Amino acid sequence: MAQPPPDVSEDDCLPEYRHLFCPDLLRDKVAFITGGGSGIGFRIAEIFMRHGCHTVIASRSLPRVSMAARKLAAATGQRCLPLSLDVRAPLAIMAAVEQALKEFGKIDILINCAAGNFLCPASALSSNAFKTVMDIDTLGTFNVSRVLYEKFFRGHGGVIVNITATLGTRGQVLQVHAGSAKAAVGGPQASMRAKVLASPLQRLGNKTEIAHSALFLASPLASYVTGALLVVDGGAWLTFPNDIQSLADFSSFSAKL
Repeated sequence: MAQPPPDVSEDDCLPEYRHLFCPDLLRDKVAFITGGGSGIGFRIAEIFMRHGCHTVIASRSLPRVSMAARKLAAATGQRCLPLSLDVRAPLAIMAAVEQALKEFGKIDILINCAAGNFLCPASALSSNAFKTVMDIDTLGTFNVSRVLYEKFFRGHGGVIVNITATLGTRGQVLQVHAGSAKAAVGGPQASMRAKVLASPLQRLGNKTEIAHSALFLASPLASYVTGALLVVDGGAWLTFPNDIQSLADFSSFSAKL
């Protein structure tokens, strides 16, 4: 069984990195990454930049992406432009894309990684709470893709990779809103250990593994791949139990967005 690559849990760059792909795989490419200030989006930005790519990282919080951009540029030596935008607002997306094009002259890759989620039983889920997640995950993915297509991809081509979750593959308690949104796009340590052992690879994946998968899809290696769904979860979507008991404590929660 292949060992996972090193990773860090915080939104910090890897202290060291061993290239599995050619270091200049994305040389002089420009990637526009929503949700790039934290989590998986941050690691995708780092891995892309370690392979020669410049990045634009966008999030609603400008302080967050500004701090992330400083970390990424310092660790990789590549350029990183932080921008503030809400993927639910087409005008804000247009302004951000125009600023990115002014800075770099082109955008080669779009990574839709912005998402919103929370745990809530369907009985307590308000219409506005459901709509909020759908607007960020589903409509937001469409909005950014549409704007970038109109502004650049239609005349120059480009790559779009949508980062989503397997919540939409089957029903998941407390996640009806996120499951619906993810399908449209494509606890305690003891209980977590039991869930991990129930998956085929018997371990959790890490952000670097997701970033490497995105790197493949965004690179020339995937030149004949389109419209494909690549599941990167160690086979967990096939075997994870829908454990209602472990989530019972959340039944009193209410979403009143």
